[in-house]
Amino acid sequence: MTRTNDDMDEAEALPPMHPGEVLREEFLIPFAVSAGKVARACGVPRTRIERVAKEELGITPDTAVRLGLYFGTSTEFWLNLQARYDAQTAAATREALAKAIEPIHRAA
Repeated sequence: MTRTNDDMDEAEALPPMHPGEVLREEFLIPFAVSAGKVARACGVPRTRIERVAKEELGITPDTAVRLGLYFGTSTEFWLNLQARYDAQTAAATREALAKAIEPIHRAA
């Protein structure tokens, strides 16, 4: 399938996807499991999983390991979701930062 310019404009207009949205929409809801149950199984505070699912907290390496073991995914799956979210969020501020940060000029 070939993407059209309209498809790209729509995709670029979407906000970055938080890993908590993936946790909630692809794991908690389909598996009919609560954040509390996941937290108990993973040995973390209930509020950690709840805050990730509410997109208030990111996924740490420790949480990525635990979610990977519980849901049968890799640690890297969760870390990559977080890294992509962080990179996209940072890119959104790049233009403003580019005006404030003068790049180093290397001698030839």
